[in-house]
Amino acid sequence: MDRPLEELRYLIDTANRIALFTGAGISTESGIPDFRSPGGLWTKQVPIDFSDFLRSDEARRETWRRRFAMEPILREATPNRGHRAVAELIRQGKASTVITQNIDGLHQDSGIPDDKVIELHGNTTYAHCLDCGARYEIEALRVDFEQDRIVPHCACGGWVKTATISFGQSMPLDEMRRAERETLLADLFIAIGSSLVVYPAAGFPALAKRNGATLVILNLQETGLDDIADLIMRRPIGDTLGAAVDVD
Repeated sequence: MDRPLEELRYLIDTANRIALFTGAGISTESGIPDFRSPGGLWTKQVPIDFSDFLRSDEARRETWRRRFAMEPILREATPNRGHRAVAELIRQGKASTVITQNIDGLHQDSGIPDDKVIELHGNTTYAHCLDCGARYEIEALRVDFEQDRIVPHCACGGWVKTATISFGQSMPLDEMRRAERETLLADLFIAIGSSLVVYPAAGFPALAKRNGATLVILNLQETGLDDIADLIMRRPIGDTLGAAVDVD
């Protein structure tokens, strides 16, 4: 008998309300590189601070060069078994939303409605104006950038940036409030594929535990909150969640 898997199934089956929290590890199984792990993107290139993006044309140009270089990977990535398991838990009503640190849109691609995905770090599949908020599609911006090296800017005069939260940029207040609410309502909190070292996002599992919820951590590596978890599973995410939820 696989006791940890049976325990996870039992916890899911008996929970009244589950808070699902996902990090980069769930998407690496779809071919999207991690940022912080050994060999991740940030071990190869220094992140560009939001203040530098605002101040420097060179920083804006490099930010967009990196984004367009990632486009083939993002375009080819599809939801994996882990994403489908998360979507199934929401479909069943065991969880009402998924709180995610990811910016790839794969939760939405798995069938979860936009309003049930709480994106703490934004979304890189589209862009918006930092001044007026107008939305821009990535492909249209890429054509101009690659042909004429034009750094995207809005008709209102504001700079256009992917709808992500960069280093030095304020966290989205509405999403943080929604995530806190979901955390406090949960009696089971499952942290999936996150190192749980990036705050304030990593504070939600700890908050859930302090509030009396059972904390499950599913991640291949050690995390910053292993010492308070009730169940730790260092296993592939897709196979583990898929088996626990009976999703292929």
